[in-house]
Amino acid sequence: MWLTIIREFFTDLYKQKLRSSLTLIAIAWGTLSVVLLLAFGRGLGTALMEGMLGAGNQVIMVYGGQTSMAHEGHPEGRRISFVEEDVWLIERAVPAISHVSPQYGRGGTRLQTELATTTTYMEGVNPDFEIMRTMYPAAGGRFINEKDVDEARRVLFLGDEIAQRLFGEENPIGQEVKLDNVPFTVVGVMQSKMQTSMNFGPDAMRAIIPYTTFRNIYGHRYVGSMLIRPTDPSMQEEIVAGIRSVMSSKYKFHRDDEQAMPMWDFIEMEEMNQTVATGMEIFLFTIGFFTLMIAGVGVANIMFVIVKERTREIGIKLAVGARKIHIIVQFVFESLFISFMGGFLGLAIAVSIVQGVLALNMTEGPGEFLGKPEISALAVLVTVSVLVLIGLIAGIFPAMKAAKVDPVESLRYE
Repeated sequence: MWLTIIREFFTDLYKQKLRSSLTLIAIAWGTLSVVLLLAFGRGLGTALMEGMLGAGNQVIMVYGGQTSMAHEGHPEGRRISFVEEDVWLIERAVPAISHVSPQYGRGGTRLQTELATTTTYMEGVNPDFEIMRTMYPAAGGRFINEKDVDEARRVLFLGDEIAQRLFGEENPIGQEVKLDNVPFTVVGVMQSKMQTSMNFGPDAMRAIIPYTTFRNIYGHRYVGSMLIRPTDPSMQEEIVAGIRSVMSSKYKFHRDDEQAMPMWDFIEMEEMNQTVATGMEIFLFTIGFFTLMIAGVGVANIMFVIVKERTREIGIKLAVGARKIHIIVQFVFESLFISFMGGFLGLAIAVSIVQGVLALNMTEGPGEFLGKPEISALAVLVTVSVLVLIGLIAGIFPAMKAAKVDPVESLRYE
């Protein structure tokens, strides 16, 4: 039975070569659209998330601000500044914190080697900064460590771009750099990374030293900010509330006064980015879905034509004992076969395009965001499901019409 159905199917396709070809192309184009839109949408969402994590990985940055409310006899407009001890106070008082670091900052810092001189934004931090800001060292180097901090060593960690500017093609590790005329030894260079969010410039152009060394050289009393990372991102709201409670109690400002202690919450930003990326994928899928459904109209059209041209044959089959379910199965199968043939062709082309884009290894400009499309298993599953839906819808109505053919009347059909 199945061999007969398949043979008749290809015979019908051959009779309707032009219409069949256009329908297959339409299905292939619709499938190609769905898969590519989902692949590039997923790649863009992943790039945006990677770029955001390049500035901070599940980090809460806490700054000193200015009060906007009078509280406990203190007027509004009072300046709030934090010191190193506040970092350790928060670490002790607020549970579920895995990493913390004070953060001193200084713009216009002068860096000089025998080859070049430049200025940059320099920060004094502790070793936890590496994980919180995803500033991982390239092979052969390291980030600052606890011993560097304890001994206030004059060691320097450089962003990859500023290292290139200062040393060219030479290996910077172990070499000397004068930082504001003070000699420092380079211990590491950052791996290249994507970064879409930043303050005072990208990390690739940043210089990092131990916070104790920074304090000793510049004598700053107040930290620029405090970096805090929860052990569990789901506890972000509790940790933020705990930080506000501890600091508002110490510095006598209202705990609801957000201007007294501004925060830059990367965990919240990550959730927002994830929501945006999901919404974008749904939007792109919707566009591709309707493109594919339009192609489904072509499948339904060709199936109605086939039913019309085979009316006499259907009548004869029914007259000699064929059941209606056999007629329905035959036409639904043919509809599904057309859908899957076009779908397979479209999917094959989409995979080839994605692999071609990945082979280009684009890392600059628009390619940094669009150069890593990803065909997920979910995208393929959704596309196949849509093709099945199209095949069923496009085939069931012509099949029902064929099953209702009156054998006697069909024999008179020309």
